Amino acid sequence: MASILDQLPFPLDKLPLVVTGVLLAKLSLQFLTAFYTYFLRPAKKLTKLGEWAVITGATDGIGKAYAMQLARAGMNVLIISRTEAKLKAVKDEIDTMTNKSVEVKIAVCDYSKFDNDAKAAVAKSMIGLDIGVLINNVGVSYRYPQYFHEITDAEVTALIEMNVNSTTWMTRLVVDGMVERKRGAIVNISSGSAMYTMPLLAEYSAAKSFIEKFSLALNAEYSSYGISVQCQIPFYVATKLAKMRKSFTVPTSDQFAKMGMNFIGQAEAVASPYWVHGIMGYVLDHVPEPIAKKIVFSMHMAIRKRGIKKDEAKTK
Repeated sequence: MASILDQLPFPLDKLPLVVTGVLLAKLSLQFLTAFYTYFLRPAKKLTKLGEWAVITGATDGIGKAYAMQLARAGMNVLIISRTEAKLKAVKDEIDTMTNKSVEVKIAVCDYSKFDNDAKAAVAKSMIGLDIGVLINNVGVSYRYPQYFHEITDAEVTALIEMNVNSTTWMTRLVVDGMVERKRGAIVNISSGSAMYTMPLLAEYSAAKSFIEKFSLALNAEYSSYGISVQCQIPFYVATKLAKMRKSFTVPTSDQFAKMGMNFIGQAEAVASPYWVHGIMGYVLDHVPEPIAKKIVFSMHMAIRKRGIKKDEAKTK
C-alpha cells in the first residue's frame, strides 16, 4: 500500500483536497448538464416526426395538458378517453385555442376494458394518420395507500389494464407505422413510485416500474429506426388522480406538460421533465434505501388513515 501511495502525483497530505476537488468538479458538471437540459436545450420540432399526435387519457390532467401543448406546436391531435362528452369539450377548447388551425379527432375508449373490440375501434380511428407522437398517459392508482390484501379484485384488475396493458397495446398499434416511416416518438407516463420501494402502493409501483423497463428496452430496440421511446416520470402533479394541490413541488398539469414537451424525442430514455422533480429524484437516489423506505411507509400510513376516515364518513 505504501508503494502505491508513494507513486501519487501529489503529496499524501493533499489527498483530501484532491478528492474534494474531484467531487466538486463532478457536481459542477452535473449541475451544468442539468441546467442546460432543463432550461437551455432547444426542443425538437415535433411536426418533423409526423402530422399527428395520439394522446390517451386526454380529457383531464397530464393527458389533456399534452393534447393542448401538442396542438399549440402545430400537430393534429387524436384524443382518446372513455367519456365522449369530455372529449368533445376538449376538442372545442383546442379548436378555440388554435382557431381550428389544427385538426382534432376523438375516439372513445374505456381502457379498463381494452378487449379486442376496443383495440379494433382505436386502430380504426388511426387509419391513414401520419402519427409522429404517441403519449401513453392513461392510468389509475389506488384511491389511497392500502395493503395489497385490502384493495378489491376489480381494483387489482384495473391497475394492470389501465397502466400496463393500455401502454403495451397502444404502442403495438402505432409502432409498425413509425418503423415504416423511420421516425416517431413514444412517451410513456410513469411515476416517481416506479423508482423506489413503495409500501402500500405495491401494485401501482410495480405497474409503473413495468413502464420504465418497457420504455428502456424499446428505446434500445428502435433508436436505429429513428424512433425514440421515453419514460417520463412525474412525482406529484396537481391532477384529479393525485388529488394534490399546486405547490412548489407539485406543478399543475400544464406546467408539467410544457416542460415535458422539451424532452420529447430527446436522448433520455428516462426523464423527470419538471425540474423540481429532477432535484427530488437526485436527492432520493442518494438517501439510503432503508431510510427512504421508512419515510415513505410512514407517509403512506398517514394518508391511508385519512382515506379510511373518509370511507367511514361516507357509510354513515
